[in-house]
Amino acid sequence: MFVYSIKASKNKLAAAAIAVTAVVAAAIVLAGRIGKPVAKEEGAINYKAESSEERIAFISQFGWKTADEPSEVREILIPEKFEDGYTEYAEINKAQNLDLEIYKGMRAKRWTYDVLNYPGKEGSETVQINLLIYNGRVIGGDVSSLESGGFMHGFEMPDKNVEITAAQ
Repeated sequence: MFVYSIKASKNKLAAAAIAVTAVVAAAIVLAGRIGKPVAKEEGAINYKAESSEERIAFISQFGWKTADEPSEVREILIPEKFEDGYTEYAEINKAQNLDLEIYKGMRAKRWTYDVLNYPGKEGSETVQINLLIYNGRVIGGDVSSLESGGFMHGFEMPDKNVEITAAQ
């Protein structure tokens, strides 16, 4: 058996007790802050998309209504080098503060939903919203028409008085 003794004065014990109390108090204060929701900035977009509910919530932030289930889920490879078509697609996404350049060569999932409330096309299944998702977060996407001479644009809902031009 090993016995070790320390000679401590009352002042040293009091200082140690105060230090331990301060550390415990700080831990309690910090623990109270962890896990509490942070106030959402006005106009801030939530890009979480791990679950079906989060994907639908992301879509609804822009005013779109869709079916609860996607019409298609597909794994895609974001090209290492963007050719003309993908360069335009990357520009659409850059305009909505999503940079596909940093995901070059990576695999993502594309979730496609039928849009039910597109202005002038309510109820038809010819307009879709595509979400590109990497690690449970939206990294890109578009709203597009499947009709001949269709269109493609970012997530924002167009003004009902503005005509959408066909995709190039």
